[in-house]
Amino acid sequence: MHYRTLGKTGLRPSVIGVGTWQFGGEWGVRFSQAEADAILDAAAECGLNFIDTAECYGPDQLSEQLIGDYLVRRDRSIWIVATKFGHHFKSFLNRTDDFSVAGVQAQLDASLRALRVETIDLYQFHSGSDKFFQNEKLWAMLAEQKRAGKIRHLGISILQKGSELQARSAAKFGAESLQVFYNRLDRRPETIYFPSAREHQLGIIGRVPLASGLLTGKYQTGAIFAVNDVRSRLDADKLKRDLVEVARLQAEEVPVGIPMANWALAWCLRDPLVATVVCGCKNPEQVKTNARAAALLPG
Repeated sequence: MHYRTLGKTGLRPSVIGVGTWQFGGEWGVRFSQAEADAILDAAAECGLNFIDTAECYGPDQLSEQLIGDYLVRRDRSIWIVATKFGHHFKSFLNRTDDFSVAGVQAQLDASLRALRVETIDLYQFHSGSDKFFQNEKLWAMLAEQKRAGKIRHLGISILQKGSELQARSAAKFGAESLQVFYNRLDRRPETIYFPSAREHQLGIIGRVPLASGLLTGKYQTGAIFAVNDVRSRLDADKLKRDLVEVARLQAEEVPVGIPMANWALAWCLRDPLVATVVCGCKNPEQVKTNARAAALLPG
């Protein structure tokens, strides 16, 4: 496994991280504690040390609860734990926003309880509008929570549609990392976010590096996803175009003998500015497959 420093934070995440949206039940699978334990144990065995979750991944903070039950029975010190704030789970793919100072304060305390930790390593503004982002009182409260020891570092997880303002203003509000939608099918961050990240020494966390599984090469044009799978909400025309592009990449860019998923993860890590890519996984075997992408990196 390889490790990179996340901007100015001093945190050293594994280049392959563990995404846990799936633990909330919106990937068409419900996870038992034993199944979540097996995934995280496999990650640890492969040298992965970065867990990314959120307050709204599942009812009653289900993803955080599963992680917290795991951490309390394992060595917490080996893990970098990142979570997010700004929403409440309402129903399948349905959230309510709450970026108020009091609301986020309550969310922070609830996440600490759910994760069963004293400190959250990276606490991230979660896919909020610029209006919510520019609330100076919110960031002042979060800075106070850092001084109190509840948070080590602050970051921003930017909406898929993007916000250049949030990238430009991150350092001003005390954020040290940007989590962005980034993969071979969507290279917009290279021009929208990377320049600000370099200027302000912000670490980049890439999410959806496999384009919701499309860059595994497993899906062909006409693929249909179950209604309880988040991918069932993908725009049909865009999905068709993306699958045509995936076929082209498989034929023209993926080296012979290299699994497409591993190639796609390593592709996101070509630039050392990208400290880690967050990969969702449904079982330990997928964790191990994702981890093997690190072997494609130089050095």
